[in-house]
Amino acid sequence: MRHLLLWIPCVIALWAPLYNMTEPTLFGIPFFYWFQLLLIPVSALTIYAADRLRKA
Repeated sequence: MRHLLLWIPCVIALWAPLYNMTEPTLFGIPFFYWFQLLLIPVSALTIYAADRLRKA
């Protein structure tokens, strides 16, 4: 289970057609950039969750 959690952000980051667009914009920032920035805390949360599952 925890390995699956670690794979999720990796697959999303490598699946370029998912975020290869400029619309919708957020405060004038194209989707490509704000999606990548959003992926950073999401990845951190999944790593944290996988670590907590390992310790449990």
